[in-house]
Amino acid sequence: MEHHPAAARLTEAAVSAVQQNGAGNPLRIILVVMVLGCALTAWFLLRGYKRKDD
Repeated sequence: MEHHPAAARLTEAAVSAVQQNGAGNPLRIILVVMVLGCALTAWFLLRGYKRKDD
C-alpha cells in the first residue's frame, strides 16, 4: 500500500479529537450515518413495492 500524506493527517486529526474529547463525538457521527444509511437503503429497496402492475 502507498502512504498518503492526506490520510495520515486525517488519521492524526481523528486521534487528536478522540484524545481531547473522548470517543463520544465520532461514535455519534458513525451512529447517525448508519441510521441514515439504513433508512435510505430501506426506502430504495421498498419503493418498488408501491407500484401496481396492472
